[in-house]
Amino acid sequence: MSSTPLPSLPKGVSDAREVAELRFQKLFEDADAMSIQGYLADGTVVYWNRASEHIYGYSAAEAMGGNLLDLIIPHDMRTQVEGAVRWMFENGQGIPPSRMNLRHKQGHLVPVYSSHTVVSIDGRAPVMFCMDADMSALAKAEHELRIAATAFDSQQGMLITDRLGVILRVNSSFTLTTGYTEAEAVGQSPRLLSSDRHPAEFWAAMWQSLHTVGSWQAEVWNKRKNGEIYADWVIINAVRDVQGEVTHFVGTLTDISQRKEAEGKIVRLAFFDPLTNLPNRRLMQDRLHQAISASQRNESCGALLCLDLDNFKLLNDSVGHDVGDLLLQKIAQRLTENIRDCDTAARFGGDTFLVMLEDLGADPVLAAAKAELIAQKLLDLLRQPHPLPDQTYQGSVSMGITLFGAPEDGADTLIQRVELAMYQAKAAGRNTLRFFDPQMQAEVSARAALELSLRGALGQNQFLLYYQAQVDQDGHVIGVEALLRWQDPRRGLVPPAEFIPLAEETGLILPLGLWVLETACQQLVLWAERAELAHLTVAVNVSALQFQQSDFAEQVLAVLARTGARADRLKLELTESLLVSNVEDVVAKMKVLKASGVGFSLDDFGTGYSSLSCLKRLPLDQLKIDQGFVRNLLVDADDAAIAKMIIALADSLGLEVIAEGVETAAQLEYLAGLGCRRFQGYLFSQPLPVQSFEAFVSSL
Repeated sequence: MSSTPLPSLPKGVSDAREVAELRFQKLFEDADAMSIQGYLADGTVVYWNRASEHIYGYSAAEAMGGNLLDLIIPHDMRTQVEGAVRWMFENGQGIPPSRMNLRHKQGHLVPVYSSHTVVSIDGRAPVMFCMDADMSALAKAEHELRIAATAFDSQQGMLITDRLGVILRVNSSFTLTTGYTEAEAVGQSPRLLSSDRHPAEFWAAMWQSLHTVGSWQAEVWNKRKNGEIYADWVIINAVRDVQGEVTHFVGTLTDISQRKEAEGKIVRLAFFDPLTNLPNRRLMQDRLHQAISASQRNESCGALLCLDLDNFKLLNDSVGHDVGDLLLQKIAQRLTENIRDCDTAARFGGDTFLVMLEDLGADPVLAAAKAELIAQKLLDLLRQPHPLPDQTYQGSVSMGITLFGAPEDGADTLIQRVELAMYQAKAAGRNTLRFFDPQMQAEVSARAALELSLRGALGQNQFLLYYQAQVDQDGHVIGVEALLRWQDPRRGLVPPAEFIPLAEETGLILPLGLWVLETACQQLVLWAERAELAHLTVAVNVSALQFQQSDFAEQVLAVLARTGARADRLKLELTESLLVSNVEDVVAKMKVLKASGVGFSLDDFGTGYSSLSCLKRLPLDQLKIDQGFVRNLLVDADDAAIAKMIIALADSLGLEVIAEGVETAAQLEYLAGLGCRRFQGYLFSQPLPVQSFEAFVSSL
């Protein structure tokens, strides 16, 4: 009967909770005695339940899209109601409930008791809900409202207290969730469920909200009767009598343990090695970035160790991969048991491990001595016999060491150095360690030459954009991703993986990124004049360094104004590294650009290390599944699970999701089965120069 559903429950709840949400929606739709209407800020009707039809005489079809003032507000109340509505949307709160006489379709006045609330969900327009009880059925309406009897067959736990907080009733779901029977709960305080995890200020804020706003909701750590701590989404509403005095409180408890577990599983799958439970390459790189910053800030040295098992392939080939995996687990256990709490051990891939040592002191010489002492201890420990099924394995490890703390140190550079040092230890006969020797790094000279060429390339017009198609489930090209290419006169087409990281490190990504943005917008203007291309959106990758510029939003708006490109055809692809710090600044810049029509996609989602809770604060349009997960999702259960969870998370947040790196029909079919509707990859088209891309679209 309505076109806009009631506000959703917290994201990620289980299927059972989603069924409960549908039941609640049907409950409110079918409630005979409670008129529930929803309005936008300008008074437009977006929700009108069956009781509203009965009380005010307008059918849902007549009311939807109409205006509050024109439908049910008497003429002498229009100014007062306009002011009240404006106040509620500005403050995000409902005005105190009250009696009033509203207008029926036939012109007579209907006495009602009306309460209001404003529901705000990120990415959607706020909606004011009005709940009106026909005063002619006041006794029945008050009874149902005060004891919430109609909600007691819900699959959510519910409890009703008096105005002092003494429990009067609980439902069977409350008992099932908490373990407390009605007899055990009635007469007690809700503190019966307290886990003592929340400070006094948390509960003080709850009472203040209940007494001023009349409602409160939050994630609460509760404790079951058996002592188990679990997560609840708690919603409490105050029930008032005709004089406006609070008489009862109605609480709804939604067990969100499964959602919390799912979030934790996403983190573990994305950032921890499933075999050893150590941080994986992604998480180690992130922690190394943070350690480098802390080391420079505190003027204290750190060290990075790279350990590689000697002759590990022989073990795998002779006794099998199962035994080899068991050895890797034992190596991981010895590492974690023999480093300090402030240090980090990670599995970097295969039989290679990294150990990061922090706070080794300001003196590089002493820091190197401490690092060597720890490294030698680890070498000795790992040489000791490892008990394996039917045998005892005694092997050795080759290890490289490099210090960090200098201003020029970067995570990628350190990893490169420590790997070179490890290879030097291998070359020295294995079963030993070596410090990084700058003279052994022939790539340093090559890197310097590459940087010199890169600095001149932009001024010499050596860059160009390739475009890779993005398609919908029907195979229609709906947009492109703009991909940077460097046509070097001597090297030819230089792979982005070779020069983009260098551009990031040297700051050249700033003028280069601006060139990409301007060129992409110019292309949008040209395509706008061609019917078969005018609908395309262009996605442009934005580095963290670009976005951190204080005037980044102004730069983008200036490019749009200068080129005349439509803002709603431009999509900026951000990476999760932006979300590690200063989220407020990120959100502010995104909102400025969003207001002008620019779209946002979170690129390579699942490969960073950001808080999932901050996603709902970002004005995103799209999540992008990293091609690393897509590549192996048919053979790797973990990658498949991550892809599935990302699609479900995007759906719960109301976001579009696109999978990149789709190369086979089997991958496409699997992703489509999970609910993905946008795709990008070689199955459809490789990145193409503009003329080739236009020819490709014309050939479809």
